[in-house]
Amino acid sequence: MSVPKLRSAIRSRSPGLAVERSLWELGHDKIVGIDEVGRGAWAGPLTIGVAVIPKDRRIYKVRDSKMLKESEREALFERISEWCEAWAVGHASHQECDELGMSEAQRLATRRAFASLGFMPDAALMDGNWDFVGANNVGAGGRQTIVKGDATSLSIAAASVLAKVTRDRMMRAASIHYPYYNFEGNKGYPGPAHVSGLAGWGPSAIHRRSWVFMDHQPWSGCRRYLRPEMQQALFP
Repeated sequence: MSVPKLRSAIRSRSPGLAVERSLWELGHDKIVGIDEVGRGAWAGPLTIGVAVIPKDRRIYKVRDSKMLKESEREALFERISEWCEAWAVGHASHQECDELGMSEAQRLATRRAFASLGFMPDAALMDGNWDFVGANNVGAGGRQTIVKGDATSLSIAAASVLAKVTRDRMMRAASIHYPYYNFEGNKGYPGPAHVSGLAGWGPSAIHRRSWVFMDHQPWSGCRRYLRPEMQQALFP
């Protein structure tokens, strides 16, 4: 699939390699970029993408996945996956998001992505401002958090596209089984059709049932999930 010409609004906003190059120069070869998608969704998994890009080959048009249209991300997915030296995704299910909380679910999805990667990278670059990787999962190059890293680091931008497309495909497949929430359009994030579906049908089997937005939803076949601290607050 050919990648469409980039829109003028994002053409000049390409992520760079400044951080990667500084680490390569220090002898750290395997640098993994990491990004998350789905943390703010109401349904479906939380997904982590990890990508190790080559030093000596470039492809064009890689951008933060949020800047790209769905058709652009889909067209880039195969190019990025073939270009990367290694890449993987890891998921935490909606149930694990409920039971563990979002921070621990993100750590779990990251561990699964690293396990699929198959080796310990020398260094890790994370989008955001908190370390969800941990010291035991990377080598001597350590971990760096980069605010807006998906827009400024090529490794993280590549990981963002891989994670986003993978999760979007999962949500489109789920929409066949749960047709009332427009998952194919909103991918589990809040939106008018999603909210209307919840109001009319209650939560589906893949909704995160401990979240506060569930407080006033109708409950049909699915039971509300209450984390232990929520149960203590309600039933001291």
